[in-house]
Amino acid sequence: MGWLIAGIVVVVLFLVYVLLVLPQKADKAKFAPFQGLMAAHRGLYEKDQSVPENSLEAFKRAAAYGCGVELDVQLSKDGAVVVFHDDTVDRMTTEKGRVDSFTLEELQAMPLKGTAYRMPLFTDVMAVLDGKSPTIVELKSTPNYPELCEKTLAILRTLRGPYCVESFDPRIVRWFYKNAPDLVRGQLTESFSHWRKAKLPLWRCLMMHTLCINFLTHPQFIAFGRGHRPLCMLLGRKLGAKTVFWTERPDHDHALLQKRYDCRIFEHYRPEPHYKA
Repeated sequence: MGWLIAGIVVVVLFLVYVLLVLPQKADKAKFAPFQGLMAAHRGLYEKDQSVPENSLEAFKRAAAYGCGVELDVQLSKDGAVVVFHDDTVDRMTTEKGRVDSFTLEELQAMPLKGTAYRMPLFTDVMAVLDGKSPTIVELKSTPNYPELCEKTLAILRTLRGPYCVESFDPRIVRWFYKNAPDLVRGQLTESFSHWRKAKLPLWRCLMMHTLCINFLTHPQFIAFGRGHRPLCMLLGRKLGAKTVFWTERPDHDHALLQKRYDCRIFEHYRPEPHYKA
């Protein structure tokens, strides 16, 4: 009898977990531009940053090559939506400080890695892409995330061409579920060990690794990078979500990743073009 009760408890707990991680089934027609897509990570930039990541030139090259694009958006101090990955400007410029502590004018006065390129506005990047490249837009986590979401969505609504949104921040994914349910949206995550190295509280590590907040955010795809695929991703795909891998590099098993993921984000090599530019 004891084993029977234990078995029932295990089954019930598993069913509860499935309900918590249940994604929204992806709409095949809306996801079609991203199915099998190879998207250039932060544009088609050079490893030595001679053409910097997230620069206008990197996006021009991606569009000309015939691949998709992944990029990052966040807010300047004066509320401009800029394309830049890091929370701070330290790695990519000679200045120090958070991106949101500088005005747009100040940010665009900073050379990216000593080149002639500057941090672009999101509108300028999308004008360069001009609907040619399917675009994955990652919204960076910020205390003022509703403003970033609202402004990003307003820009996206003016564009032609396929795009989708994603974020590590479940609040952002839920915002799009509530305010733009027609857009394809995805939840980014990583391995449990990564979250521990990032020194997040244990409860947040567990939440992000298990994605037990999917019942609130309803992602249509799950984007995962590094390490063994977590159970939530395997279950998510079985339950109808699409999967995205980042970041694919030259030494990866490309055939295996193609089999496991519906869309892949790459850098530092040139896969076959997805479309004719």
